[in-house]
Amino acid sequence: MSPASHGPAPGCQGPGGGAPGGHETGHGSGGHQHGGSGGGHSHRPGPGADARYLLVALLLLAAFMLGEVIVAVLSDSLALLSDAGHMLSDVGAIAVALWAIRLAARPASGAWTFGWKRAEILSAAGNGITLLVVSGIITVEAVSRLLHPPEVAGVAVIVVAAAGVAVNVAATFALARADRASLNVQGAFRHVLTDLYGFIGTLIAGVIIVTTGWTRADAIASLVVVGLMLKAAWELLRDSGRVLLEAAPEGMNLEDVRAHLLATEHVHNVHDLHVWTVTSGLPTLSAHIVVDDSCFHDGHAPQLLDSLQACLTGHFDVEHSTFQLEAAAHAGHETGTH
Repeated sequence: MSPASHGPAPGCQGPGGGAPGGHETGHGSGGHQHGGSGGGHSHRPGPGADARYLLVALLLLAAFMLGEVIVAVLSDSLALLSDAGHMLSDVGAIAVALWAIRLAARPASGAWTFGWKRAEILSAAGNGITLLVVSGIITVEAVSRLLHPPEVAGVAVIVVAAAGVAVNVAATFALARADRASLNVQGAFRHVLTDLYGFIGTLIAGVIIVTTGWTRADAIASLVVVGLMLKAAWELLRDSGRVLLEAAPEGMNLEDVRAHLLATEHVHNVHDLHVWTVTSGLPTLSAHIVVDDSCFHDGHAPQLLDSLQACLTGHFDVEHSTFQLEAAAHAGHETGTH
C-alpha cells in the first residue's frame, strides 16, 4: 500500500520507522470501537481494473495456446509443448486470480470476519504449486529427449515461438498495468512473464536447429524454462507462505513498532504485540498497552487511543489495529502474555 505524508503523533517520539502511511483504521480497547482516519492514498488500479487486465491476458493466452498445441504435436517439438503446458498453467492461473478477486470483494459477514480476502493469497500459493508441478513434468521429458533426441521441425518452432513472444508481450503489458502489489496479480504476472522468457528461449532453439541441425537445443530450451519456473514458484510460495503463516510484514521491525508505542505519553508497557498480514496491502496489528491508572478515571482513554493510532499510522503502514488498554495490576490476571 502506498505511503502517504503523515506527521508523527503528539507524544510519539520513537525512532524513525517505516515510511509514513495514512489509512482509515479501526482500533479498540475492550469492547469500545473507535474509528480514525489517516492521510490519503496514491492512486492504484482497483479490483475492477485488475479484473479487466487479467481478462484481456486470459483471452490472448487461451487463443494462442490452442494453436500452439496443434503445431507442437505436428512438429514434435517438446519446447513448444512445454511452452503450451506452461501457457495452460498461465490460463488457469489467471482464471483462478479472477475468481479470487471476486471472492476477496465479498464483504465480511458471519464467521468470515475479514471476508474472503485471503482467497487472493491462496490463489498465489496455488500458482506457485502449479509452476512446480509443470516444471517437474517438463524436466522428466526434457532429460529423456536429451538422451534420445527426436527430429524437430525447426521452422515451425521459429514461427510459433515468434508469435508466442508477441502474444506474451501483449499479455505481460496488460498485466503490468494491474496492481502488482497484490500477491494474487503478481502470481498471474509471474506466470506470463516466465512464459515470455520461455518463448524467447524456444525461438533461439529453433534458430539453432535450423542452422546447425542440433535438435538437443529444443530440450535445453525446455530446461531453461524449467529454471525460470522454479524461481517464480519459490518466490510465490515464499511470499504467500509468510502471509498464511501470519509472519510480520516483510521489512517491519517489531521492536521498532514497540519502541514507537512505548514512546507515546502515558504508556508504560506493551505486550502481546502481534503483527500479521490478512492479504496483500492489509497489515494488521494487535497489542496490550499498559497505561497510567489515571487514564481510566479522567476520561483520557479515548484520546490515548487516538495518540496510539496516530503514532502507528504516522510511522508504519498498518491498515487495521486493535489495542487493549489495561492497568499495570491487570498483568497478574493474564496468562500466556509476551
